[in-house]
Amino acid sequence: MKRAISVFGLMTLLLTLSLTSRAADNNSWTGWISDSHCGAKGINAHHQACAETCVKTNGASWVFVDSKDSRVYPIRNQGMINADKDLGRQVTIQGRLNNDGTLSIDVIGAAKS
Repeated sequence: MKRAISVFGLMTLLLTLSLTSRAADNNSWTGWISDSHCGAKGINAHHQACAETCVKTNGASWVFVDSKDSRVYPIRNQGMINADKDLGRQVTIQGRLNNDGTLSIDVIGAAKS
């Protein structure tokens, strides 16, 4: 009986640690989508056309600029960005910060004011 209780306790601990680890991987940030050429200089509503041009014709990629500290994060999954919806306004993203410093976005939407 003691062994069964010990095994159950160990399993509960492992499950709890696993769930806590997953929760830490998924975060939420508020900021702006910009292009890698302009970075934090592109965090305004008037930068939409410039960002689109830089990405489509000048080889830039999408980046996320955190509103809190203006830190620029490269976006790993570039296809998540919809230029018509996501540029020129503050957005909130949910996703993961990868070991290489890139963001993997799961959900992106308008920031709540």
